[in-house]
Amino acid sequence: MCRKRPVSSMLVTRFGSRPIVMAGGLICGVSMVTASFGNSMLYLYLCIGIFGGCGLSLNLNASLTIISKYFLVKRPLANGLAMAGSPLFVSVLAPLNQYLLYTYGWRGSFLIFGGLMLNCCVAGALMRPVIARCKTSNCAPQKNVEDEPNESNTKLKESCMKSAKSFLDLTFFKDRGFVIYLIGSMMFIFGAYAPVLFLSAFAIDQGVNEFAAAYLLTIMGFVDIFVRPATGLIASSKRVRPSIQYFFSFTLVFTGTVHLLCPLITVFKSYSYIFLAIYTVFFGIGFGMVFSLIFECLMDLMGNERFPSAIGLVTMIECIPMLLGPPAAGNTLNMHYPFKHMTESYSLTEKSKPLGKTCLDCKV
Repeated sequence: MCRKRPVSSMLVTRFGSRPIVMAGGLICGVSMVTASFGNSMLYLYLCIGIFGGCGLSLNLNASLTIISKYFLVKRPLANGLAMAGSPLFVSVLAPLNQYLLYTYGWRGSFLIFGGLMLNCCVAGALMRPVIARCKTSNCAPQKNVEDEPNESNTKLKESCMKSAKSFLDLTFFKDRGFVIYLIGSMMFIFGAYAPVLFLSAFAIDQGVNEFAAAYLLTIMGFVDIFVRPATGLIASSKRVRPSIQYFFSFTLVFTGTVHLLCPLITVFKSYSYIFLAIYTVFFGIGFGMVFSLIFECLMDLMGNERFPSAIGLVTMIECIPMLLGPPAAGNTLNMHYPFKHMTESYSLTEKSKPLGKTCLDCKV
């Protein structure tokens, strides 16, 4: 999914967000429906992993780009509201998936989820392109490529060359703020998903039954739903907006501190579930704040014009720590006492991210 995002950024720059989101939704829906006919894991990896990942990458980049064009003053709030859909779906997905699995089987579940994915086409159709309006009455009429057929080929070639350059725009690495943001984001992504993956297993290790452990993720998702728009509202305020990079650094320090205190739960094993629930609430708060601001900070740093290319390059590079993080966490579990050192290691990766606060000073 991440490796396809530079391609998605190029396509969004060339064709706009509306057709790309519709194409991504169609690819996701077809991939899920096709997966329902599979008979091997390789077939499922191909349909869901590769083709489904391509469709999701098209949807995400195009959606983030259109938000940056629709909103300016209240853009952090818009990003927070948009990001709130992810934890909402995660909270509902687990029980819904179990119900569909027991009722219709895994093939029927894939068919139904394929139909749900097709709703992305409807959402994409509602993304109207932003048209610059003239403030004076003496504006020249807008020209269409079809109005000048002799110049259409030349304009198309120039547009393709511009898109190709934005596909691998290495000039971003000359921006110190971008480099610091990229390094910090890689360190954060390396450990971001390990607590989510091992939270239920950690609870079971502390003596919590499997059903109660599964509800911890639901608690986290429920808290996350409200935290993301609330964080966006705070970031949109006049006092916080000019220093949004520092606010982002605070959210990462907060999240890292929460994980650093997590091993203390083992001391109170008789009350482990209560403390785990408290930890999950604060984890959801930190997780929601971070992901509400992570793309907003990049928009603020690079600007709306360069954001589509920047987000494609960042997410392509971030796929490396994203793929290495969970296996590294599993290896830590095998080498040391289960979970304790893993949470401590994650907290260190979180706390190192405040280096990104200097992005504000490096911003041109």
